[in-house]
Amino acid sequence: MATKDRLSFSSRFGSIDLTDAETRDGILFALPYLALFSVFLLYPLVKGFYMSLFDWNAFAPAQSEFILFENYARMLSDPAFWKSVRATVVFVVLTVPTLVVLGLALALGVNRDVKGKRILRTVFFSPYVLTVSVVSLIWAELYAPQYGAINYYVGFVIQNPPSWLNSFTWAMPAIAIATIWWTVGFNFVILLAARQSVPERLYEAAKIDGASSWRAFKDITVPQMRSAIVFVTTVQFIWSFQVFGQAYIMTNGGPGESTQTLVMYLFRMAFNEGQFGYAAAVGYFLFFVLVAVSLGNYYFVSGGDTA
Repeated sequence: MATKDRLSFSSRFGSIDLTDAETRDGILFALPYLALFSVFLLYPLVKGFYMSLFDWNAFAPAQSEFILFENYARMLSDPAFWKSVRATVVFVVLTVPTLVVLGLALALGVNRDVKGKRILRTVFFSPYVLTVSVVSLIWAELYAPQYGAINYYVGFVIQNPPSWLNSFTWAMPAIAIATIWWTVGFNFVILLAARQSVPERLYEAAKIDGASSWRAFKDITVPQMRSAIVFVTTVQFIWSFQVFGQAYIMTNGGPGESTQTLVMYLFRMAFNEGQFGYAAAVGYFLFFVLVAVSLGNYYFVSGGDTA
């Protein structure tokens, strides 16, 4: 059996020559990352799953009670959990398509020969450098029902502007708008770089053949930028499913639980209620959702080929 294992290892890694200096250097360069990956990602991942199988006692872990999958069963039957899932999905639906389409539109617009391109790049990207607390406080002031700038101008159109952050209907869209303003600059930069890497001779050839602007966009721009589009879409799905800071600061999950997102629910279960095992189960649910969404995005948007 040992000989068979050695042969199997040799057949899989036979091309790795540890006596080669370049191979050794590559492994040495990778070791620091692998060490950090193991300590800050792999270990918490395994530890989190282990905790999710217990009624975890944070002050005396040795006294934690093993309950197998009871935390997962409780999670699936908990109405508050499903409310947080619904709030998170609403946020994802409001933000991800808008962020990708708006980022692409801004990138294509700035890529054209327009005056003030450098200023526009700065304007579009500058909100992204702000912290979540600053962005949340700015938009909380803008949404203020009595003195906010938004209701001041909306008041010229409708008689009674909504109290945005106190409304069951408008609280989540208000958070989504603030998030779009804050993060669209990231997509803009990635997609602008991708657009500038598309050879102009392709557009010149299409123009000679009489292709319309829409046809050039559909047959040249989108296929050539597909890898970048898949990347920003996947990243936006991951970030939007993990939304926490802006909802926590702007509404604290309210009104009611209408803006209590999944990560906020996890946070409260862990640090307000001290139910770390249950919170770990919620975390694992989110982990599998993100893996499924990322794989689905890879195969449906890219067709399984991002090259």
